[in-house]
Order: sequence, then structure tokens, then C-alpha cells
Amino acid sequence: MISSIPPAAIFIGGALFVPFLRGKLKSAFMLFLPVLAFAILVNMPEGKYWIVKFLGNDLIFGRVDRLSMVFGYIFTIISFIGILFALKVEDDLQHVSALMYAGGALGITFSGDFLSLYVFWELLAISSTFLILARRTKASQGAAFRYVLVHVFGGLCLLAGIMIYIHDSGTTEFSYIGLSGIGSWLIFIGVALNAAIPPLHPWLQDAYPEATVTGAVFMSALTTKSAVYVMARTFPGTELLIWVGAFMTAMPIFYAVLENDIRRVLAYSLINQVGFMMCGIGIGTALAINGTVSHAFCHILYKALLFMSAGSVLHMTGKIRCTDLGGLYKTMPLTCLFCMIGAASISAFPLFSGFVSKSMIISAAAYGKLTVVWLILQFASAGVFHHAGIKVPFFTFFGHDSGIRTKEPPLNMLLAMGIAAFLCVAIAIFPGPLYNILPYPVDYVPYTGAHVVGQLQLLMFGALAFCLLILSGYYPAEMRAMNLDTDWFYRKGGRLFYYVASMILNGINALSDRAIARAIPVWLGRLSRTPISSLVTLYVKATGKGPAAVVAVEGERETRPEATSLAPMGAAVFLSLVFLFSLFVVFAFVA
Repeated sequence: MISSIPPAAIFIGGALFVPFLRGKLKSAFMLFLPVLAFAILVNMPEGKYWIVKFLGNDLIFGRVDRLSMVFGYIFTIISFIGILFALKVEDDLQHVSALMYAGGALGITFSGDFLSLYVFWELLAISSTFLILARRTKASQGAAFRYVLVHVFGGLCLLAGIMIYIHDSGTTEFSYIGLSGIGSWLIFIGVALNAAIPPLHPWLQDAYPEATVTGAVFMSALTTKSAVYVMARTFPGTELLIWVGAFMTAMPIFYAVLENDIRRVLAYSLINQVGFMMCGIGIGTALAINGTVSHAFCHILYKALLFMSAGSVLHMTGKIRCTDLGGLYKTMPLTCLFCMIGAASISAFPLFSGFVSKSMIISAAAYGKLTVVWLILQFASAGVFHHAGIKVPFFTFFGHDSGIRTKEPPLNMLLAMGIAAFLCVAIAIFPGPLYNILPYPVDYVPYTGAHVVGQLQLLMFGALAFCLLILSGYYPAEMRAMNLDTDWFYRKGGRLFYYVASMILNGINALSDRAIARAIPVWLGRLSRTPISSLVTLYVKATGKGPAAVVAVEGERETRPEATSLAPMGAAVFLSLVFLFSLFVVFAFVA
């Protein structure tokens, strides 16, 4: 049975009632929303629903196919987990923003036209901004300001691209477009910005670590994965994405190793994982698209688990830097266990979810004889294990003893992490249910001897490299510092642009002030006081009669009777009468 309410509307409409509810009723209501949306999703057959006429166009709020259903499922599941994790937060701003945010992601997923897609795209950007602002610190305010500016730019690119595309193609249908004109390029840039494709990525590691503890969980799951979905829908098989994605997998590794802030490390590893998905979309084969979609599904779970683990530590200790943490496994054993499950999943250890999804993309690169890309992806896999698989749990829960003695986070947080950890393991052991909902039929067996042994060799090599670097003292020291990224260019470039624009525009303003705003009134005032001598002076200067004539006229100016007698006023009256009479004659003859 098809409900008359789209899943997105359940979240968006439900968010409006949250501020009016209290206590356990509010908690039950918020948890009920994703459960209801999920129940609707599992009963939705493929097709198009909720079509509304608008200015002669069809707004389609329910385009249901296998691609949209996978993202619909995982967005609903992670919304339930995120709400459970945030259940004890007494801040309606966060709850309303998170529900609106989830509604925006589901709206994008089931949009069948570009117009409704754009509306939900902007809702996604606005609602997520409030999850950063809700932390209510000076750093979060600055990050939120930069975040919304960047996404306004991306939204404008998307809107301009959509308008041009509709004008050129004559259709509003949200489907494959490919890179074939200025409109499609603008759409590509707008989506690439949300996907954090370099060099448009710095907003991610700038904003996510400054979000609230619970807000970062939603943000890690929805914005970039919505972009992955749109990219998979509109640009599959685009070769540019192969190389962009491969670069994305490798570049963040170096920054993640240098970072001291745990949530910033996770932000860089998120870019790395989205790189695998972009690469899969670029390859575009059935295996690659299946790998991309399944990896997005798994990544949302284990990345949210890692952000929940880091957020729990921040919530209980107030600290999030590697230099301030260590030894927490003694007092937070369950959080430590969940973090290690997330770390094993993102590292693609056998029996953890990343193993059954990421390897599909790498295999697709091998089948496509993309040797260089395959090598980069293998290197990136080892790098992920190095920073997210080892560094995050090691410096947070082991390493040196920081002396911090705290306790486990509240029960709802533990339950949320437990559900995500359970799914990470369950999907890895029983990948069949996930494979059955992928866009194309799956003919892939992850647990072969060669694959298991090869992956373990790669991971053990990464672990050996980490141990050797630590023991030899060559591992980059954890220190309080700011790493320069590509945002340096637009931050410094922005200041340079402001300086140049200020010099040019203020110079024009000053020149106009001197030449027009001040000089003309002065000249007109002088003309009104001594009209004849001023006109004569102007005439002499214009005709070049010579400085002697000018001096003669100017020398007589102060002694002319017009400055002290009625003669000049009479001349002015006479000239006015002549002017009026001329007008009368003209109008009389014309009439």
C-alpha cells in the first residue's frame, strides 16, 4: 500500500511538532518518525508518485527505483540511529535541524525532477548549518558562516546549471545528463562541492569537527552521500570522476596522519572514502556502480559509528585532541569496542562491512584494466587503515595514559553505537541482503582465498609501517597546529580580492567625490554669485585666449560691481526672461 505522505514530508512535517512536545513523548515521537518512513519505504513498488503540477512542469516527489531505494533505506536507518544517539540532548534547535536535514536528504533521493531536487538541496544546506551553529561557540559560528557561504555558491552553480539544462533540453527530468555543455558542467560543480571533491573539499574538515556531538553524526551520513547519489544518477561513466576519485582517496591520507583533532582525522578519512565512490561512478560498470552504492551504504554506518565514538569521548571528557587523550579503554571499554569495530570496518578487514563493499570498486578497476587507478586505490586502502583504523583508536583509547578517568556515555548513546556496530558486522558476515537491493544483479563473491589473504597482507603491511614509525620516532608528532589545505588559497585569495577591490572602488569613490561631489557644487555656487565673470573665465580657459586674459578677468572679479551691486542679479533676471520668451516662441510655433 502506498502512503499518501512522502517519506521526506514525514521528517519535515514531524520536525515542526518537536518543540511542542516534552519528555518521553518527545523521545517516542522522534523515534517513531524514521520507523514510519521505513515502513512506507518497504511497501513502495517502483514507479513515480506524488506528482504535482507547477508552472506547467511536473514536480515528482516520489521517483522510486532500485538506486533511490538503497539510499532511502540507509538514510532512514541512520536517521533512527542518529536520533537515538541524540535522545538526551535538550536542545530543540538540534532536533528540528536534524529532522529537517534527514527530510532534505530523503527529498533529494526520491526527487524525479530538477526543480524539486534543488529545493531539497537547499533545505539540506540550511538545516545542516544549524547543526554547526547549535554548538554555540565562536569557532562553530565561524565554521558555520564559511560552510553556508560555500554551499550558497554551490547551490547557485547548481541552480544556474539546472536552468541552462532545462532551456537546452526542454525537460526537467532528473536523470543521466553527462558532461556535454555549460549547464551540465555547472550542475557537476554544484554536486562536486557537496561531495567534497578537491579542491572544493576544505569546508568538510572545517565544519564537521565544529558541529555538535550529535550533529556531526548526521552530517557524516547525509550531505556527501546525497551528492554521491546525485552523481551516480547524473554522471555515471564520466571518465573525469575516475581520476578525481583516485586522487581523493590518496590526498587526504597525508593530512589525516598530521591532524591532531580526532574528528578532523575522521573528516579527512570521509573524503578518502567518498573518493572510492567517485571512482566507482566514473568507471560506470554494473560492478562499479554496485560497489559504489554498497560502499555508500556501509560507509554511512561505520563512519557514523566512528563519529559517535569520538563524540562520546568529547561528550564525557570535553577533549578531542590526540595530545589530550589516551588510556580511556580502562573506563570506556564499550565505547572503545564500538570504535574498534568502526575502525575495522573502514579498513575493510574481513568480517567487517568495508570488506564486502570497497573491494567491489577495486575489482571493477582491475577488470577495467585501470592499473594506475588500481594501485592508487590499494595504496589508499593501506592508508585508511593507517590513520582511521589504527590512529583513531590508538591515540584515543590506548597510547599514553592521559590520566582522564571518566565513565561510559548515557545508555541511549551506547545503544545507538551498538546498533551501528551490529550492522557493520552483520552486513560483512551476511552480505546477501545488501547485495539483493543493489541497482544491478550481483555476481560477486567477496570471501575468496586470494581476496582474504591479499587484503590481510595489505593491512598487516600498514600495521607494520605504523609500528616501525612509532618505534623509530619518525611518526609525525601529534602537536597543536593548523595544517594548510586548499582553503588557504581562497582564504588568502579572498583577502587579496578584498584589498584590490577596496583600492579600486574606494579610489573611484574618492575621485568622484573630489571631481563631482565637491567640485561641481563649488563651481555652481561660484557661478551663482558671479555668473558673468565665471562664464568669461570658463570661456577664456576653454578657448585658450591666454593666461593674461584669464588673469585680467580674475583680477577684476573682486572689483566687478556684480558681486556687490544689483547689476548681476538684473542680468540673471534678464537672461531668465530671454530663456522663458524663447520657450514661449518655440512652443507657440510648434503648437
